[in-house]
Amino acid sequence: MTLPTRQIGPFSVSAIGLGCMNLNHAYGTPPGEEEGARLLNRALDLGCTFLDTAALYGMGANERLLGKAVMHRRAEFTLASKCVLDAVDGQRVLDGRPESIARTLDAALLRLGTDHIDLYYLHRLDRKVPIEESVGALARAKEAGKIRALGLSEMSADTLRRAHAVHPITAMQTEYSPWVRNPEVAVLDACRDLGVGFVAFSPVARGFLAGAINGPNYAKGDVRATMPRFVEPALSYNLALARRFDALAASAGCTPAQLSLGWVLSRGANIVPIPGTGNIAHLEENMAAATMTFDPATLADVDAIFASGAVSGNRYPPAMQAQIDTELLPDEVI
Repeated sequence: MTLPTRQIGPFSVSAIGLGCMNLNHAYGTPPGEEEGARLLNRALDLGCTFLDTAALYGMGANERLLGKAVMHRRAEFTLASKCVLDAVDGQRVLDGRPESIARTLDAALLRLGTDHIDLYYLHRLDRKVPIEESVGALARAKEAGKIRALGLSEMSADTLRRAHAVHPITAMQTEYSPWVRNPEVAVLDACRDLGVGFVAFSPVARGFLAGAINGPNYAKGDVRATMPRFVEPALSYNLALARRFDALAASAGCTPAQLSLGWVLSRGANIVPIPGTGNIAHLEENMAAATMTFDPATLADVDAIFASGAVSGNRYPPAMQAQIDTELLPDEVI
């Protein structure tokens, strides 16, 4: 099966990729290894050719899962992973020093069972290390053949321009959906100016725009239980927005997740959303959105629901926000 494609630097990838984090990380109890492997292979069968993982996800378990599950199909997909955020002795660390990046990369290659990663991101900005030094480490890894292209994640337009001056950046990955609009402040314009692809993570708002959230009944270990938008007092207000969005999707003849993905795809030809899921039926629903057509009037109605200031609550709690370099919206208070 084939899906429409988009270009991210030298890579022609399916217009919708797969964020693999959910299979080992962040949203409560993940699926088992066999179920995760089935989902990954089903994604490839559906024509998804862009798989995104990271050293941090599951403390390395996500990269190991990909290594076991799909590396026998390595030629069928573009592989992306990330460094700087890592796990050391079971603890999350943020370390952008060149020697740490090199160590994380070598460990990732072993876990993945491959000799190179196609697109390798700096997962977050380490403010203690000049971005030029961290990018230099990736450039040397590219020269050594360990990676093919460089990326950044959750960084500002200014940081992107500084990084790009050291070595061309292929992709910026940042959260983007109808209810997270921070990239529209400056990063999307910078990507267009520099010819950088944009990879949208959480394009269905961590499940909020996919009908997954009906109240604050999160499983143990679900990161959303710590996020201001997903808990009271903001939650009830935001659920009212979601119900309006659900009704709009129903009138358009699609699911809420498909409408959210269609909206993200409509924002630019250089944008590739990477929704994640641990459920094969949801995976099939998401991938189908790549072949759907959405009425411009419906997309405008999405904008009307999530107009500036409409969503209640910040994206992240303070400790997580401190690691985010992306610009704030004009009316956003941290």
